[in-house]
Amino acid sequence: MLHTADATRQRVREVLRGYPGSQRAFADAMGLDPTKLSKSLTGARRFTPAELTRIAELGNVTVNWLINGSDEADTVSAVPQRSARRPVRDGDTGRYRQILDAAWRLIAERGYHAVRVSDVAEACGTSAATIHYHFPGRDGLLTEALRHSVQQAFDRQVAELHSIEDAHQRLLRLVELQLPTPGALQREWSIWLQVWNETALRPELRVLHTDSYARYHETVARTIAEGQAQGVFTDADPEELAVSLTALIDGLGIQVLTGRPGRSVERMRRILYDFVQREMVRS
Repeated sequence: MLHTADATRQRVREVLRGYPGSQRAFADAMGLDPTKLSKSLTGARRFTPAELTRIAELGNVTVNWLINGSDEADTVSAVPQRSARRPVRDGDTGRYRQILDAAWRLIAERGYHAVRVSDVAEACGTSAATIHYHFPGRDGLLTEALRHSVQQAFDRQVAELHSIEDAHQRLLRLVELQLPTPGALQREWSIWLQVWNETALRPELRVLHTDSYARYHETVARTIAEGQAQGVFTDADPEELAVSLTALIDGLGIQVLTGRPGRSVERMRRILYDFVQREMVRS
């Protein structure tokens, strides 16, 4: 059996074989020096978590597959439930991903009700008819934006957390990945805020929301349980601790994102770290 790093490099080579451009073009699309890509493929350097996430995006695969050989592999981050995953379409191409990326960004930055199909079409340089082919109704844009956020979070967590053996350090890194820092994480928070609002008004969204949130909760709970097995966390109910921690993250994240005076990412981080230390870490 190949070592994990060797197997990952082999799967990256498989992604490269399916890429329509050259290896140099792939490196350019990653924003990576081609020499660094070559060194990573030969084992002279390791792929960083950010690089693995970008490779997964370009190759239309998951980070879980790149690292563990299966989309369904049991790993440090809970696998999204089926209703929280995008259904695979026959003949799916990069066009769907381009539309989804554009819709996700526009909804995050402008708000779901302010985004028109024509806006997405303009951002993609295509026609409204093409958007309607992939998303027959505008409501589908929000649904798929949530699925997109769930998959992005899963990929990022697998890439960032899989090599951290100590559960305490892994939980702190997981906390970092929930902070609404400017950029992709802040946009994901914006999507979640809008989904929470729509879900409160539209019961038909609740199954997808529940399944999506369950993945996040389970990741936190299993990390806490592993920390208890390692002897670094107290023996309190991991489910209850996960409920408390996720509720604290949600509340603080909303306050930061909505600009409440005195709330910042730095203060949010400090409060969450203090909670973990006070309520979880074995003294």
